[in-house]
Amino acid sequence: MSTHRVMFGPGFAKLFGRWWLVGGFLFLYLPMLTLVVYSFNKSPLPTVWGGFTLDWYVKLASDTEILNGLWLSIKIAFMSACFSVVLGTMAAFALVKYKRFKGRTFFSGMVNAPLVMPEVIQGLSLLLMLVAVQRWIGFPERGLMTILLGHMMMGLSYAAVVVAARLQEVNPQLEEAAMDLGAKPWQVFTLVTLPMISQALASAWLLTFSLSLDDVVVSAFLSGPGATTMPLVIFSRARLGVSPSVNAVATVIIVVVAVCVTIASILVARAERRRAAEISAAQRDDS
Repeated sequence: MSTHRVMFGPGFAKLFGRWWLVGGFLFLYLPMLTLVVYSFNKSPLPTVWGGFTLDWYVKLASDTEILNGLWLSIKIAFMSACFSVVLGTMAAFALVKYKRFKGRTFFSGMVNAPLVMPEVIQGLSLLLMLVAVQRWIGFPERGLMTILLGHMMMGLSYAAVVVAARLQEVNPQLEEAAMDLGAKPWQVFTLVTLPMISQALASAWLLTFSLSLDDVVVSAFLSGPGATTMPLVIFSRARLGVSPSVNAVATVIIVVVAVCVTIASILVARAERRRAAEISAAQRDDS
C-alpha cells in the first residue's frame, strides 16, 4: 500500500499533469510548426528538405488566385464577425434578460441548432433555400453575399453562446442602480452593460472571424463563379499534393492571426486591470 501511495502520490499527479499538458500542446502546435518550417523548403516536394529559400513567398506575391481568395475571405470574415456579434448579442439579451416570452424555447433551439448541426446539412439547406429565393425574386446570386449569409448563420450561434455566458454573470443590481439614478435604457446599456461584456464581445468577434476565415464546407456549397475563398483554393490545390506555396500562405495567416490575438489579449488584459482598479477604488471610497 505504501509503495502504491508513493508511486501515485501528489508529486506523480503533478508531473503527469504537466507532461500531459505538454503532450497536448505538441499535438496541437507541432504540425503548425512543421508547416512553417517547410514553407522555407527549396524542394517542391513537401516531405523532402532541399535547403532554405524564400522563393515561395516571392511567388506568393504574384499568385493572384490565392491573393484574391485571401482578400475575399478577409472581407467575408470581417463582415460576418461584425454582423454575428451584433445579432448574437441581441439574441443573448433576449434569452438572458427575458426569461419568459412566447416561443422562447423554440427561439433558443434555433439559436443553438447550428452548434450541433453538421455543416454539410447547413450548407445544403442554405443552398436549396437561396436557389429557390433567387428563382423567385432574382436575388441573391451565389457569391460573396450567399457565403456571408452562411457564415453569419454559424457565427451568430457562437457569438450568442459567448455573450450569454457573460451576461449571466453580470450583476443586475448595477443596471437597476443606474436606472434608479435616472439613466435611460440605452444609457444603461452603453455606460454600464456594454463595458462589462466588452471582453465577451471581443472574444466572440475573434471566434466568429476565425470560424469564417477557415470555413470550407459551407463556402463550397454557397460559392459561385469568381467568388472562391482562400480555404477553397488551398483545398483544391491540396488534393493534387501540398506544395510549399500553400505552406507559405498558411504561414502568413498563422503569423497574422497570432499577432492579432496577442494584441487583443493585451488590450483585454489592460482593460480588465483598469476596470478592477476602478472597482476597488470605488469600494474604498464607499467604505
